Amino acid sequence: MIDIRGWVPGIRTVTTYKVSWLPRDLVAGIVLTTLLVPQGMAYAELAGLPAITGLYTSILCLLAYAVFGPSRILVLGPDSSLGPMIAVVLVGSLGAGADPAEAVALASALGLLTGVLLVLAGVAKLGFLADLLSHPTQVGYLNGLALTILVGQLPKLFGFSVDGEGLIAEAKGFVEGIADGKIVPAALVIGLFGLAVIVGLRLWLPRVPGVLIAVVLSIAAVPVFGLEDRGVDLVGSLPQGFPPFTVPAFSFSDLGVLAAGALGITLVSLTDTISTASAFAARTGQEVRGSQEMVGIGAANVAASFFQGFPVSTSGSRTAVAEQAGARTQVTGVVGAVAISLLLLFAPGLLRDLPQPTLAAVVIAAALSLADLPAMTSLWRRRRVEFGLAVAAFLGVAVLGVLPGIGIAVGLSVLNVFRRLWWPYQAVLGRAHGVSGYHDVSVYPDAERMPGLLLFRFDAPLIFANARVFRDRIREFARTEPELKWIVVAAEPITDVDTTAADVLEELDQELNEQGISLVFAEMKSRVQEKIVRYQLTKTIDPEHFYPTVEDAVAAYRQQTGAEWNV
Repeated sequence: MIDIRGWVPGIRTVTTYKVSWLPRDLVAGIVLTTLLVPQGMAYAELAGLPAITGLYTSILCLLAYAVFGPSRILVLGPDSSLGPMIAVVLVGSLGAGADPAEAVALASALGLLTGVLLVLAGVAKLGFLADLLSHPTQVGYLNGLALTILVGQLPKLFGFSVDGEGLIAEAKGFVEGIADGKIVPAALVIGLFGLAVIVGLRLWLPRVPGVLIAVVLSIAAVPVFGLEDRGVDLVGSLPQGFPPFTVPAFSFSDLGVLAAGALGITLVSLTDTISTASAFAARTGQEVRGSQEMVGIGAANVAASFFQGFPVSTSGSRTAVAEQAGARTQVTGVVGAVAISLLLLFAPGLLRDLPQPTLAAVVIAAALSLADLPAMTSLWRRRRVEFGLAVAAFLGVAVLGVLPGIGIAVGLSVLNVFRRLWWPYQAVLGRAHGVSGYHDVSVYPDAERMPGLLLFRFDAPLIFANARVFRDRIREFARTEPELKWIVVAAEPITDVDTTAADVLEELDQELNEQGISLVFAEMKSRVQEKIVRYQLTKTIDPEHFYPTVEDAVAAYRQQTGAEWNV
């Protein structure tokens, strides 16, 4: 019998809820709302959509995740990392300056497609797809995304707009706008003020809601300083009430752009959700249920798409705010959704005087939090190859755009895995003074070698991609090592041998036998050795040439040859 509570965790939350948790969840929900409203509006505009859609999206995704999401504390909503991706899809399909209604419809279709992909991935237990973005490529991608967002918001912060698409075009338009004297001084002042408040409080008083304070002070400054008369654009009154239920519709010609965008957004959402869920689960002692997380965030996207919403993801910053405010369950998110709904129903004019440069400051502050320059520095110090991967991912996003950038990031991650399999680390081993066991002679150059014996370690599964690399290295030893009798492969790192590698091993062993050299294996895992037997390689490779340890192989060689160690 299917346990419906496993697929609908909200039932478990209701049946196990303790009344003592309610005060904390209520307070945390109200505190969370102060962040959800301005960020939701700002990230909607970042995606090229009306600000109000950010609130619609926040309401529905919070309610849906409360029903289908497994985490007691994660908070979903419009996200700064998804905004540029959504904007790219809208521009790619509708072009710049599209009708807002058409943009909302297409964004809803994108949310529906993304949600369906996430739900299907969750049902199929494909959480491992999050691993397609390695840490170095994530760092490079997010840094490129941060720069793209920052440059795209600078004109709005300075009080004007540009028509360029992409980082280079937007940067050029921004510089030209400054040169042409388009700066609105009052807009720049209020925008920089909001940015200083948000960033300053984040650094020195992280528990204080800097976004809320910046929004409230900016709204208060509008009538006091007459900012609207000074050319500062305002949000204006929001539509009153709730959007009608609308089935997302799109034309067949849009399917290609939507599918590409949905795949990219799905991967980013999945990576963000798994990493954020893991981080907070470790702090609260909960278990991460990756497949159900995908179902939960997928349901959130689907629900939002039917009410003029757009794709959403997990937010680390909003989750942290909820946790700090004392949130115990997803009731916190429900309280936030209800509070936003009440705002739309009874006080839609409350944010009328919110300056657009302040929203730009909110987005820029989020972009700065995405950037991770210390991680780039760390990669440079620790491993230059992975630093190069991060730089390539950064340039892919910055130069080619967000969607191509994530494609490059995924491609680089996969190629890096393949590179490690293709050219794995290889080492000749020797006996180092004062250290037990056998070690890499490149690390211990004074390590002893035994005449006629070569100890070799190959740090990868032996498969079609690297079998010939293994063969060529062994052939090189046979050609260059004087009076070689045994080549002992320290096979502990070899976790697999496929049929292609088996054929190569058979050919190689016959070739070595003709030269009077024995191919010997030590520390081979039992499952790998079973495959060797199944491939019938023991007809060629002497079954006695498999030893449980390298020490046993060395002892057998010494017994047969009488050889002793020397330098």
